[in-house]
Amino acid sequence: MEKTYKWDPASHIKTKEDVIGYLEAVLEENDTELLFHVIGDIARSEGMTQLARELNLSRESLYRSFSKSGNPSFTTVIKLLDLLGYRIEVKQKTA
Repeated sequence: MEKTYKWDPASHIKTKEDVIGYLEAVLEENDTELLFHVIGDIARSEGMTQLARELNLSRESLYRSFSKSGNPSFTTVIKLLDLLGYRIEVKQKTA
């Protein structure tokens, strides 16, 4: 019998281009719950313990905020993206 493993997107995020592509793809979905989950994947790829420390949160709280059922504050999202080296930009929608 062949052994299977749960696929973890965080283990496949290796470059800044991977992060940007992942974020751009999820933003096309207009799904905030999915967006928060993806930001959590990106954070896990960078190391949740250190990020939580820098945000003055517990690691568990950071995991919970960006889990599939999480609902982080906009401030937490902005601070985390900033720590990761990203920012949100607004562009005019094209047809």
